[in-house]
Amino acid sequence: MRFLPALAVLFAAVAARATPLPIRVVVVTTFEIGADTGDAPGEFQAWVERLPLPEAVPFPQGYRDLRLNRALGVLGIVTGEGPARAAASIEALGDDPRFDLSHAYILLAGIAGIDPDVASPGSAFWAPHVVDGDLAHEIDAREIPPDWPTGYVPLQRSEPYQLPVPPAQSVTGTNVFTLNRSLVDWAYGLTRAVPLSDTPVLRAIRTRYVDTPAGQRPPVVGVGDTLAAGTFWIGGRMNRWAEGWVGYWTHGQGRFATTAEEDSGMMQALTFLAQVHKVDLDRVLVLRTASNFDMPPPGQTPAELLAAENRPGSYSGYIPSLDAAYAVGSVVVRELTTHWERYAAHVP
Repeated sequence: MRFLPALAVLFAAVAARATPLPIRVVVVTTFEIGADTGDAPGEFQAWVERLPLPEAVPFPQGYRDLRLNRALGVLGIVTGEGPARAAASIEALGDDPRFDLSHAYILLAGIAGIDPDVASPGSAFWAPHVVDGDLAHEIDAREIPPDWPTGYVPLQRSEPYQLPVPPAQSVTGTNVFTLNRSLVDWAYGLTRAVPLSDTPVLRAIRTRYVDTPAGQRPPVVGVGDTLAAGTFWIGGRMNRWAEGWVGYWTHGQGRFATTAEEDSGMMQALTFLAQVHKVDLDRVLVLRTASNFDMPPPGQTPAELLAAENRPGSYSGYIPSLDAAYAVGSVVVRELTTHWERYAAHVP
């Protein structure tokens, strides 16, 4: 056992001297339930089995081992759930001397909750903005002033949605990350007609949302912003807060569509890596697919909805959302990798 530290140092030294492997696309997922293949699926399994990603790569400095397709130049990572694990895993990957990510396109493909004012479970949305839902003051809902719409108050402000909007990036953190809109629109144009699963279960769920016409429609591919927060919030009032919070931080330019956890952590890590030219922020895409509604239908309480959908794998649209993430995301990955001579030097 006493020789293991020395071996680790030797391995690191050899890896540092080796020529880094150029990566064309990094596929970022956030969780896997069991093994990478052959059992109950998480976000990673479809990529490993179908793209495929046949080669396992040890990644002790991160959450889980990586997967690689050398022929396509695609590297897959599971960050672990939550903004802290996402940030740490992405930073570790960017600093790994075995890989050159300087020209890589980075695609986060994960599941999310969906606003019924926008779409229904099984849908897929490309995000122009990632808005942080954790950086805020919060007053307990039982103690907020009666004329306030929410207990969430922007940092550096004393009332909800107080103007002027603070800077997106300040000493308190980064509240909104803006992605390359041209690349987002290109990805949407490439995938807008991708067929998505529409199961009897999905149809039964959305018929209950009688007050939200968009939530009653079949799954679609769209463009809409992600609100990233470590708290799994739920309910109609929280949904209204999310809509207002995204609109506030994007100065009315964005629209809340999906709710997730890891996106702001990933974007912060990528921002730091971009400052030392290890990644290119203009090549980042966020794709979130809807596994469940973020608020209950009429006649059901938020607590009842939470009890029904309180763990991965039990979400009402879980399998269709996993299928959508691969079906939509893989179109972009294959286009980039099979026409690399077109996209290596020029972002579409």
